[in-house]
Amino acid sequence: MQFSNIVGQQSAKQGLLNMWQSGHFPHALLLCGNEGTGGLPLALALAQYIFCEAKTATDACGHCPNCGKVSKLEHADLHFSFPSIPPKPGVKAMSRHFIKDFREYVLQTPYGTTYDWLQFINAENKQGNITAEECREIIDTLNLKSYEGGKKIQIIWRPEYLGKEGNILLKLIEEPPADTILIFVAENTEDILPTILSRTQIVRLAPVPEQDIANALMQRGLADDRKAAQVAHLSQGSFTEALRLARHAQNDLFPDVRNYFNALFTNNGIAIAKWAEEWSKAGREQQKNFLHYIIQLLEQAIRVRYLPQVPPALPQEEGQFVQKLAAMQVPLEVFASMVKLITDTIYYIERNAHSKTQLHTMSIKMVYAVQNRVLPVL
Repeated sequence: MQFSNIVGQQSAKQGLLNMWQSGHFPHALLLCGNEGTGGLPLALALAQYIFCEAKTATDACGHCPNCGKVSKLEHADLHFSFPSIPPKPGVKAMSRHFIKDFREYVLQTPYGTTYDWLQFINAENKQGNITAEECREIIDTLNLKSYEGGKKIQIIWRPEYLGKEGNILLKLIEEPPADTILIFVAENTEDILPTILSRTQIVRLAPVPEQDIANALMQRGLADDRKAAQVAHLSQGSFTEALRLARHAQNDLFPDVRNYFNALFTNNGIAIAKWAEEWSKAGREQQKNFLHYIIQLLEQAIRVRYLPQVPPALPQEEGQFVQKLAAMQVPLEVFASMVKLITDTIYYIERNAHSKTQLHTMSIKMVYAVQNRVLPVL
């Protein structure tokens, strides 16, 4: 993994490079960002840069032996700790029991979530954690000499799973052995012990910009420019979510959204019934994507009404649609009501409610909202 493979995070990448090149790199670093912002890929890119034998000012070379080892997650001085489960009754949860699975999982899905990882190792309903025994093993491992005579790097993915056991690592974090770097990758600092936070240099990861997400999807051949723009807008700064949406958003959603709104605002009952019938046959994820997309367009319409001088960050056709929607004589309370109706429908669909009934009911209620009429109570 190289810095060039990281989607977005330009400021974080440059900040890490500046720290390294200044000669004042912290011995304990905490990368913190929401799911999908790329904390683990960034940690791997940083490790590869540190180990690289022919690094440039901006990235690892990607060709030297050390780069080859790190890219396979097999460098002898690169150690990993992550949430795990007991492999069998009577055996403590330890990362070393699952290291082969972890390598396979990360190489396949570097932007994968902790939940997906635990499902990958068949955790089912078991709670993953990083145990006290794991903490002691980290200390023992890092106190050994470097296998290859250089730096030692310990990546701890999701220190939130340490709990109070993290106190075992405090002395190591504060005074690590020579040439040892600890990199924590977290999503929520509130779940990390304050004693750990106070001993680390925190680097905050921002949501990934829409344009960076769209470019990454097109470069990976996962979407054309139009679909990439739609997915990037829906993903709300998470490349993980963008990858999920790209897998499920098989068709261009906008024409159906435009036709649906025409049916709503003209109270075309036949078109609404046809829409509910057709979309009830789509998969649950596709239905949710469609509804989330409508919410995004409604939110953009609200933004345009309040900030007409700022054009919506959408492809041209969607942007024009949003501007027309914002210009309609529809109270903002109606837009808010529509968003709530759609959000409630997503909730029910996620819980396997009958989708045709939910979509049709939502549409009828939205027609009444648009016309500022009170829905009759039977």
